[in-house]
Amino acid sequence: MHPIYLDNHATTPVDPRVLDAMLPYFGSRFGNAASRSHLQGREAEQAVAEARAVVANELNAQASALLFTSGATESNNLALKGVVQAPWYARSGDHVVSCATEHKSVLDTLKALETKGLRYTILPVDTDGRVSPAHVAAALEPRTLLVSIMHANNEIGTVHPIGAIGRAIKAARPDVLFHVDAAQSFGKLPIDVGAMAIDLLSLSAHKLYGPKGVGALYVRPRSPRVRLACQIHGGGHERGMRSGTLNVPGIVGLAAATRFAHSDPEESTRITALRDRLQDGLCSQLQGVRVNGGADARLAGNLNMCFACVDGAELLLEVPEIALSTGSACTSGSLEPSYVIQALGVAPELAHTAVRFGVGRFTSASDIERCISALVAAVQRIRERSPAWTSRQA
Repeated sequence: MHPIYLDNHATTPVDPRVLDAMLPYFGSRFGNAASRSHLQGREAEQAVAEARAVVANELNAQASALLFTSGATESNNLALKGVVQAPWYARSGDHVVSCATEHKSVLDTLKALETKGLRYTILPVDTDGRVSPAHVAAALEPRTLLVSIMHANNEIGTVHPIGAIGRAIKAARPDVLFHVDAAQSFGKLPIDVGAMAIDLLSLSAHKLYGPKGVGALYVRPRSPRVRLACQIHGGGHERGMRSGTLNVPGIVGLAAATRFAHSDPEESTRITALRDRLQDGLCSQLQGVRVNGGADARLAGNLNMCFACVDGAELLLEVPEIALSTGSACTSGSLEPSYVIQALGVAPELAHTAVRFGVGRFTSASDIERCISALVAAVQRIRERSPAWTSRQA
């Protein structure tokens, strides 16, 4: 039987329609978008311009506000380092506010900037994994430059009230910039950068059935314009903020994935129903399970569960036919329990048992039923070998 893929938060398979859109730019339309002096270059430039408009429209933004990057990790780095290291901001501030459950590309970037004099405040989350707009506003200091809060969490799927947070920041301090990591939410949840008071926003194609290695950073173009210190020099591409030959096939793929994100209006409802069936099936047949994150305001395909007395990594080995993860793909080599799960107040020994399920566009109902059967049997096998579970049941 075919393997079951339930790791769509780590990456999604490329939609065949997206691949079809990209293929010509690997072949006959191979031009460099910066080579405007001939047909092949102008053809590539036009493709990039059209893609920029498509992606920006998804954010209700101007096309000129979008910079193409290699993905959300680079975009997060450019947003944070670009602001903190920009002379026109550094003169007035040295403090950033973020959240305990942010992606490592935000938290590790803050740690790196700390060695150069940055101060930062990491806000705790509630037991559902959310941070409140009031707590964000209260954390602002006279020398705060930037707030960075993700839209949807990559492990537990929790969706922060980004619009309310953005408005709270601007009400308290209109000069403080607001950055949002939307890698998991772009194309899945409505985003309006103006209405949400977002100044900078990061996204990736490969979380949206597009190709790996391409993403974008929205940078507010006016009222007032956000200015960044360039992190990659050489050629002045992307308005001087991100030099390097553009990945034209990838950019075309990002735009195609954005277009197809709304091609099936029932997709989110179907994915949510499959996720709920998976959750109900596991919870009804197994004792000692915990769902991490809130029941509401969660990404449609996300399910993160702890299975008491069952090491998460061991459980994955018991079901090799199912693609799952114990946390973020970026920290999959770590032996430490997930910092995201621990931020919810879960003890380290239980956090070690967490497993993340990511239901997606190509998941079928039969995949879910097979997963339930395999996981229930695997958990029971492991618990039969566990003295801790035996003593717990005694």
